[in-house]
Amino acid sequence: MFREVEARPSPGLLMAVLVFALLLGGAFLFYLGARYEEGRFAIGGILLLTAGVVATPGFFTVAPNEGKVLTLFGKYKGTAKTPGLWFTNPFMTKTAISLRIRNFETNKLKVNDARSNPVEIGAIVVWKVIDTAEATFEVNDYVQYVAVQSESAVRALASSYPYDHHGDDAIALSTHPTEISKGLLEALHDRLGKAGVEVLEARISHLAYSPEIAAAMLQRQQASAIVAARQTIVEGAVGMVEMALDALSARQIVTLDDERKASMVSNLLVVLCSDRAAQPVVNTGTLYS
Repeated sequence: MFREVEARPSPGLLMAVLVFALLLGGAFLFYLGARYEEGRFAIGGILLLTAGVVATPGFFTVAPNEGKVLTLFGKYKGTAKTPGLWFTNPFMTKTAISLRIRNFETNKLKVNDARSNPVEIGAIVVWKVIDTAEATFEVNDYVQYVAVQSESAVRALASSYPYDHHGDDAIALSTHPTEISKGLLEALHDRLGKAGVEVLEARISHLAYSPEIAAAMLQRQQASAIVAARQTIVEGAVGMVEMALDALSARQIVTLDDERKASMVSNLLVVLCSDRAAQPVVNTGTLYS
């Protein structure tokens, strides 16, 4: 595997002065040779001019948060990361690699979750290059590699968890965003580490049931919510009835036998659990008539 090596090019300003001196000296010698018909001066001037022109491609600049990968005849020689003007072997190939932080947003992917329900999911990945040698030589196109592997990791993650937990404590896509983001981040680290890429953040940006089952799943969610609400209402109503019976018995307001207690419990539960306002009924008789 390729590992990044720091290159040590020559300072560009100093070499610019030397190359300029070569060009100026070559032009002056060529002028003297042409004027005084001295072939030695003319040939020397041509050689100096040629050396200056050949050396000119050796200059390159490095911008902030940028690296220049240097290769000589196909052999990796190092990476220059220090901003400024530099000079190196003019026959070296210089490939610019951005070290800035980048965002990548996946498409809305249609995937089956752990319960085989089709869902739509998308994610945002924040990443940057940390090893220019790996990014250049280990993969063909590191930007495309990040895109393909990110979508692959999102698909694998979505198929490993259910969309909703449905009452249990299992991790679900819709209810555990922190755990899901952590799992996605770990998966991307494993996939993109070989390309010299560091993933800084990964989170789900879009999550929904597919349109063909969205209506049915909405009804199921509404039904679950209604059942949960009813359960809470019934538990509260039973507690209130128990408290009412205990208060009546403790204060000796009225003595109720089992049949009257059952009637009172029934009436109170109807009043407390009903969706509509209770309509009072005046009973002029007795339970035993």
